[in-house]
Amino acid sequence: MRGISGGQFARGRSGLGSATRRDRRTGMVQGETMRVWKQFAVAGAAAAGLGLAAFGVGGLANAQATDEAPHPGKAVYDQACAACHNAPEPGSRAAPVSALRKMSAQTLAAALTTGVMKPIGDGLDRRQIRDVVAYLAAPEGPQGTAWIDDNRCPEGQRGVDLSAAPAQVGYGVDTDNSRRMTAAQAGLAGKAAANLEVAWSFVFPRTSGLRGQGVVVGSTLFYPAGQAGYVVALDTRTGCVKWATPGGVRASLAYGRLGKDGPWAVVGGDGEGKLIAFEAATGKVAWKVDPRHDKTVPLSGTPIFAGDRIVVPISAIDVGNAMRPTFECCKAHGAVALLDAKDGKVLWTWHTMEDAKPLGRKNSQGVEMYGPSGAPIWSSPSVDLKRGVIYASTGENTSPPATVTSDAMVAIDLKSGQQKWVFQALANDVWNMSCPVGSPTAGRRPPGPNCFFAAEGSVLRDHDFGGGPVIWRGKSGKTLILGGQKSGEVWALEPATGRKVWRMQFGEGTPLGGVHWGIAADAARVYVPIADPNVPPEKNAAGLYALDPLTGKVLWSWKAAPDCDGDGRKARVPSCAGKFGISAPPLVVDGAVIVGGLDGRFYVLEAATGTLMATYDTAVPFQGVNGLTGAGGSIDAAGPFAGDGMVFVSSGYASFGQQAGNVLVAYRPRR
Repeated sequence: MRGISGGQFARGRSGLGSATRRDRRTGMVQGETMRVWKQFAVAGAAAAGLGLAAFGVGGLANAQATDEAPHPGKAVYDQACAACHNAPEPGSRAAPVSALRKMSAQTLAAALTTGVMKPIGDGLDRRQIRDVVAYLAAPEGPQGTAWIDDNRCPEGQRGVDLSAAPAQVGYGVDTDNSRRMTAAQAGLAGKAAANLEVAWSFVFPRTSGLRGQGVVVGSTLFYPAGQAGYVVALDTRTGCVKWATPGGVRASLAYGRLGKDGPWAVVGGDGEGKLIAFEAATGKVAWKVDPRHDKTVPLSGTPIFAGDRIVVPISAIDVGNAMRPTFECCKAHGAVALLDAKDGKVLWTWHTMEDAKPLGRKNSQGVEMYGPSGAPIWSSPSVDLKRGVIYASTGENTSPPATVTSDAMVAIDLKSGQQKWVFQALANDVWNMSCPVGSPTAGRRPPGPNCFFAAEGSVLRDHDFGGGPVIWRGKSGKTLILGGQKSGEVWALEPATGRKVWRMQFGEGTPLGGVHWGIAADAARVYVPIADPNVPPEKNAAGLYALDPLTGKVLWSWKAAPDCDGDGRKARVPSCAGKFGISAPPLVVDGAVIVGGLDGRFYVLEAATGTLMATYDTAVPFQGVNGLTGAGGSIDAAGPFAGDGMVFVSSGYASFGQQAGNVLVAYRPRR
């Protein structure tokens, strides 16, 4: 059946329109919309995932102290958790306790035993873990699989037709990471994106953020509902479920064939570091492997098919583990692995550095220190199949000695795994979450025990590349490698040598600002989103910029602005005044650029001029076609994507103190 969102949405040529009219499917009016929003917040229907970014989730306390005695988990929390979570510093990845309390018991337990908080969990016994989980956990959301089963497609409409070319093959749309789609690929003209309406919404239980993008093939949308614990295949036009398979894929999906004669599949990494291949036709798990060189490093970025092989980016988690004073900081580092698509066998692994060794020194707590470490790969690489080269980008070092591979773009030979070149954008950026950002003498907090190197030359910036490199191909045959950095800088490099061609910077950058999750490009322009959350107005560069790829010259700019007025928006998005920039990567569709904002709005701009053509608000309540009531929130990490004549938005991202949400929203051209 075809459904319409129960939440109101706003659109306009230059701003938000009215959201007060009655929804023709559910009958909601503005007052009812706010009531549902409040119910969503109080019920704690959202629960966070296990990635480092998921240190930030929003919610309401579940456990209350009784008149007789405090909850036994409170003492555990006070001892092991309160120092980081009671009052996180601005810019910290640690969530406030009110945010942790929106996590499900399952998520909290997994985080403490196998996930990002394992270093804390290792210091607790089983009873303490059980007590602190019970103290923090949000009320359970819907039980069982009714949210899937009650929305199954009719028996005769569950088939998955894979005869059409995919609208995208992964996070970057194509192997160039261009995030560019033609009208034929998207199934709609760019101008149509300026006149959209909600076709349906799908609400995910036990979810506070949607970190991944889907893949569209024909009339099927494959989507990673990581926190809900499933990968689902949905009908693009109605949102009904064709298949649903357990498997909590954390990030986005990649689409390709499992060997030259194998089945078509979608592939993604789960919260335990396994790479899982799901047969696209049926959802059957074809294989599940662990491609990591170190069991302590996660899979955060999206893999990409390179013919009958799969390129897998590998990140590292010690940047967060270092918050614990007794943690042996730091050992983990990033890597790229190449797998045989047929069975997931690892063919080679390129490492961002050698394995860490004892440094012969101890921190202030008497704990042995290790290095080098870090340079994780958070993003999806790009692949030049003709030249046989993989391009990847890295993050900062987390302990010394600094390496030349941190905050860098790297070229790797596809066949052998040998490094071809490294371009380092910022040297000596050694940083972890025990450190201040920048010099501690400038009024910032002093370094913690695992920032023992703070006075030894590190710039302490955390200005990594969060998005993968883009292979730009001009009409004249010119090729460049483009990348955006959290410093606000954009770089263009020669593909054969890594030599810098040009550099441009917007704002000053922050650990969560500048270019956060990536850029986009077409033949004429490169589109640069700037996030800059909570940066003062005089320094804030939040918005979108179009550059000449050959020279770096700014062709046009569009500045994002906060909107906390009217329609209860301040209540729905409390962070709206400071977090309104563009963190998720843009999507270019046939002359239009679609960008999602940290405050839940998304925008459609004319690619040639930067003229704002439409604004839509997803940070509103929704009644999903699968029977659940939910709400949208921040758009981050997963950018808008399109296919089969539709635009899809993953609304909700509770990390970093942003607005929780649990809704995939499908838009179609207005009829």
